[in-house]
Amino acid sequence: MIYPIIKYGNEVLERPTPRVEKFDDELRKLTDDMFESMYAARGVGLAAPQVGISLRLAVVDVSSGKTPEARIVLANPEIIHAEGEQREEEGCLSLPNFRGNVMRPMFVTVRAQDATGQTFEMRGEQLLARAFCHELDHLDGTLFIQHLSMLKRDLIRRKIKKLRKAGEW
Repeated sequence: MIYPIIKYGNEVLERPTPRVEKFDDELRKLTDDMFESMYAARGVGLAAPQVGISLRLAVVDVSSGKTPEARIVLANPEIIHAEGEQREEEGCLSLPNFRGNVMRPMFVTVRAQDATGQTFEMRGEQLLARAFCHELDHLDGTLFIQHLSMLKRDLIRRKIKKLRKAGEW
């Protein structure tokens, strides 16, 4: 099932999420649906709040579905190590057509659980490190525009306000 992506302005995107407690068939179905929704939207990461579900859960695949082994489920993730810096352009499925340069770590190690509840650690670099940080931000109620300058953030908010008035958001 493909979920619609929740857009900026919905309060579910701005709240910290509760931990995943049940690792069952329902959770595995949700992660499969999240991957399907992410691929349909041409993303490399998707957090549960972006499909309207307040849960500490995200999926990531920087291969965009080309490599099945690249599918990563992050339940209850936390960053346990970060190093280096990279400033790259970033976007978000919840803020379609808006992009901005965001400083992120070059290398990130996350500790999380998979869809069965097994704990694992994974090191990501470059795009994968960026995706880990971006999705964990979503789980903490933070959007990428909060990493932009106040001027750029206000410009984006004004454009979205106009789109809302025109019924296009």
